Amino acid sequence: MKKEETIKEYELIVVGGGLSGICASIAAAREGIKTALIQNRPVLGGNSSSEVKLHVLGADYHASRDNARETGIIEEILLENRKRNPQHSYSIFDTILWEKANFQDNLDLYLNTHMNQVNTINQKIISVLAEQLTTENLFKFKGKIFIDATGDGTLGYLAGAEYMSGREGKDIFDEKFAPKQSDNKTMGSSILMKAKKMNEVINFEKPFWAKTFTENDLKYRDHHEKFGFWWVEIGGDKLDTIKDAEQIRDELLKTVYGVWDHIKNHGDHGADKYALDWIGFLPGKRESRRLKGDYVLKEQDLFAGKRFEDAVAYGGWPMDIHTVGGIDNADKKPTDWIEMDDLYTIPYRSLYSKNIKNLFLGGRAISVSHIAFGSTRVMATCSVIGQALGTASALALRKKIDLRKISQNIDELQQKLLKEDCYIPGIKNKDSLDIARKAKVKASSCIKDSKADYVINGVARTVKENLNCWISKNMKNNKPEWLCFKLNKKRKVKELRIRFDSNLSQEITITLFPYRLSEQKPGLPAELVKDYDLEFYNQNKIVHIEKIRNNYQRNNIINFSEEIECNQVKLKVLSTHGTKKARVFEVRIY
Repeated sequence: MKKEETIKEYELIVVGGGLSGICASIAAAREGIKTALIQNRPVLGGNSSSEVKLHVLGADYHASRDNARETGIIEEILLENRKRNPQHSYSIFDTILWEKANFQDNLDLYLNTHMNQVNTINQKIISVLAEQLTTENLFKFKGKIFIDATGDGTLGYLAGAEYMSGREGKDIFDEKFAPKQSDNKTMGSSILMKAKKMNEVINFEKPFWAKTFTENDLKYRDHHEKFGFWWVEIGGDKLDTIKDAEQIRDELLKTVYGVWDHIKNHGDHGADKYALDWIGFLPGKRESRRLKGDYVLKEQDLFAGKRFEDAVAYGGWPMDIHTVGGIDNADKKPTDWIEMDDLYTIPYRSLYSKNIKNLFLGGRAISVSHIAFGSTRVMATCSVIGQALGTASALALRKKIDLRKISQNIDELQQKLLKEDCYIPGIKNKDSLDIARKAKVKASSCIKDSKADYVINGVARTVKENLNCWISKNMKNNKPEWLCFKLNKKRKVKELRIRFDSNLSQEITITLFPYRLSEQKPGLPAELVKDYDLEFYNQNKIVHIEKIRNNYQRNNIINFSEEIECNQVKLKVLSTHGTKKARVFEVRIY
């Protein structure tokens, strides 16, 4: 019996529920776009979910690059996780991601729903067919714009989008670190594991099917920790990371049990009282297809810290090129770290399909060379790319224009992203509707090298030697520190947007690895403002007070049910999550 299709119609359809897909769908839905998020797993988060348990990496490079952590929706998610998940439980993180998507207006979430067919007409995707495995329902999703956040570029591949795979030789992009000749080799896949310390000595009997490893086999692979082992990696050479994914998983299981046997039974690794507690059955995939856009981001762009005119996102993680074949190439180090001096930007032209007119490229499947992909593939970078795509989708739908023509409105897209607390190196706030930009700003106090009007200078984070932050002197005797905005005339205020300091030089990601956790400061960032009041004055008379308590987010958006007529606005900081100084990067008034 043939299953009957249930037709679902949306303006935007996002396929893939990793962090890029989540950020894309939330961004679009918040813009009022009717959006579907289709995910073929029971949980969201991709490699950051409880199925894989990888930490969220990004431009800050494990906090070694100052003031580089990504903001926007991914910062909102990670701070939410910080507040509610001090135990670093990946199951709780799953729930937080589900909550963000499931309770977002204009967004419908379809878990356990696998897309297996794409219908196109005249180089445009008309619909995708997907089956929900838990309910046996068959859906036909019709949409106007589609975002491929599948990781493998599956949506684009099925739609006939041009794509790249393998390694480009030096003759293709003239990249210094490219191999001499092009080939079809990629980075492999990994599974992670976790051991638990017990109260007594625990024996381990090696399964008959597990591999055997000597100390020499692992000479380039640090195996003294009892968690993770990101270098337990296979595939990309004889085994294709897509077509041979099941075999790769089986080989990874044989490998991780063999590595554990070596740790437990061969030499002194301090593991006598440790027992295996968890092993991932879903490999974390690094590389497969990359879809082609109008521009291919290259190694040279990253080294130059390129500032593209159509920049909509940024990266900074090293070009982290894993050894093809992974642990099967034991005589090679597991990865090459190719570091850049600065952040680089990601152009809009690399984020839409070259030949499929209504397809955006999200996650790790953007238009990028194999070498540059070593940097762009990490999840926090994919997240800000996703938010850019969700925002661009809303702009294209409102203006009823093709994705490529957004380039003609790139200033509008960039300004909208800045308004939503996304950072684009080299781009400043020029929002003509932000009346704070023309206000006279005074402060109760300022530390040296900090000024009150930094909060309206257009840059909402510290950039190199430019502080871009108002920092008060120490708060004393419970006396608040304040910023006052004297408007150029009487105004009707409907909304305030405030960016507090959440210490973008500090790592706050969830992690399985104890040594990474030990490098983090527990709890919410101490610099973050906790309690504050907003006072509105009309001719020196208070007309409204808004009290905000127990804040834990960097990006605060305060909407008022009725417009407040005033000529002066004061932000009074009452307390923080630890420091004695009030710290504010930006205030916008609408």
